[in-house]
Amino acid sequence: MGWVPAGDYEVALEAGKVVCRNGKGRRLKSVPAKLKDDPAVVGLRQLTEWLERHERRCLTDVEQWMVRSLPVPTAVLARVWPDPAWQAALRDVVVTGADGGVAGFLRDVDPDRGLGLVDLDGDTVRITPDVVSVPHPVLLDDLDELREFAVELEVSQRVEQLFREVWRRPPVLAPDTVSVDTYAGGAFKELRFLHGRVTQLGYRSRGGYAVCPVVEDGTTVEARIWIGEHDGYGEYDTETGPLGWTDPSGRTLTAAEVGPVAWSEGMRMAAALYAGRDVEDEERAA
Repeated sequence: MGWVPAGDYEVALEAGKVVCRNGKGRRLKSVPAKLKDDPAVVGLRQLTEWLERHERRCLTDVEQWMVRSLPVPTAVLARVWPDPAWQAALRDVVVTGADGGVAGFLRDVDPDRGLGLVDLDGDTVRITPDVVSVPHPVLLDDLDELREFAVELEVSQRVEQLFREVWRRPPVLAPDTVSVDTYAGGAFKELRFLHGRVTQLGYRSRGGYAVCPVVEDGTTVEARIWIGEHDGYGEYDTETGPLGWTDPSGRTLTAAEVGPVAWSEGMRMAAALYAGRDVEDEERAA
């Protein structure tokens, strides 16, 4: 951005911060306090806040495409690619074509020439599909190889895809299995600590459960973990319960009815909540 007059000074936005220079063009270490309420400074700070929200929203949207394995029209990618925030969120994500095969790491989008990718041979290629997908990593059969290749290419993904932790459903489970207690029993001294962790990690709480809705193959499945009902005080202790899944009607699903993405995301939530437990109490008990 160019410099904008602000009283006897000029201000601009640089790397997300408001910077200032005096009438002689000398850069100042900080914006003078007397300019705090200047319309130009206020406007730039409001713009900074909007850009930060926009960046977060772009990342959230691309993550939703991934978690839901949604088909994304190439035309949409071409439309948003010139926006630096969208480009940062999309750059280097692994995309797959209509057949589900890995196409490569996204490096460029052009409305006329299509997608520019680094393929699995390390070559830069152009493809022109109508739609692509940003697959959830649990759906990638060659995930370990892709991770190694990403390290070789020094790939840095803003959206957590390749290096997102994944959990695969055990191949042998009793047919009537409806819950997993791998991360049950995580003790918290106060209920509010666990509820705060749920919010901090971006999950929601409802009716005493931490919930994580996942849309898979067009169907919504909700992973849920008992965390205790908040009575407005939250000062009594609690612990994480078993992990289970329900359909939109609230019916409990058996493990066999849970798709790979819903399973992985549910286990990811359970592991993240469990990691915040009171380890000191466990050590004293041991």
